Amino acid sequence: MHIPKLLDGRLKLRHLVLVDVLSTQGTVIGAARELHVTQPVVTRSLQDLEQVLGVALYERGPRGLTPTDFGVAFTAHARAVLSQLSQAARHIAEIAEAERGTVVVGTHLTGSNLLIPRAIAALKAERPLVTVVVREGGTDMLLAELESGRLDVIIGRLTSPSDERLVRRTLYQESVRVVVGAQHPLAGRRDVRLEELAGYPWILPGVETVLRRELETYFLENGFELPQNRVETTSFLTVRQLLVETHNVAVMPELIAREDPRISTLPISLKRIGHSVGLTLQADRRLNPATNALIDILRRTARDLSLPSADVVPAQ
Repeated sequence: MHIPKLLDGRLKLRHLVLVDVLSTQGTVIGAARELHVTQPVVTRSLQDLEQVLGVALYERGPRGLTPTDFGVAFTAHARAVLSQLSQAARHIAEIAEAERGTVVVGTHLTGSNLLIPRAIAALKAERPLVTVVVREGGTDMLLAELESGRLDVIIGRLTSPSDERLVRRTLYQESVRVVVGAQHPLAGRRDVRLEELAGYPWILPGVETVLRRELETYFLENGFELPQNRVETTSFLTVRQLLVETHNVAVMPELIAREDPRISTLPISLKRIGHSVGLTLQADRRLNPATNALIDILRRTARDLSLPSADVVPAQ
């Protein structure tokens, strides 16, 4: 078996960055735009890297690039190296600046309305010079950002157990409710049936989400087709404004619904569609002081919101 020599000077740091971006973007055009270089530069750099490794990292197709088995494996290693370098730079800065650390949080709809803002406010009250960066996105994008070191922690719905790469810890259990705006004709009623909602427009989460798949199963089991008059979004601001201004029906976490007086919860059982909200971290990464402080405050905030707290990652 031929083992490529990666320490002979031909492999550059820019090659690792290139693979990370190519695997995320999926096209040479997207990678060139992200890296602020021309397409020929991206193509030439990829060819140089594949020559160093002696294997093809991507299959070229009309719709872009698809990682080969070699590409998937090398991307994982490249992201691990970039993550370590990013953490090294941050660690040096934190030693030099003491309380001036930074924590970068990734999140999606679940947990972004109350839990994260309140935890950030509490953190800033204790450590005003700590910088908190919050990035929203889909699950796959956030996991790629975490693996490459651009995120410290993801806060949101937990859909998988911990494994050798990722540590997942529960903050609280969240139920899901059917909701409408406070001005909706069905708001405040105690005896709403699912069939009464068929004539109203719906707001559903995107097809890439676990909640969407669970709702599709729920409709099927209850003998209803997926609403044809629908909007698909995971933006809480969009969902809330549509509920307030229209007669749309939506499904959202109970914590979000109960804290907004403009939103009314309907008495329709969705007991089978509960989920855990928690933290996702890289298993082999040492957390910086700012991240440890935020995790501790997230646990306290979940408890203060009268939610059943669970096994949160201890400070490292």
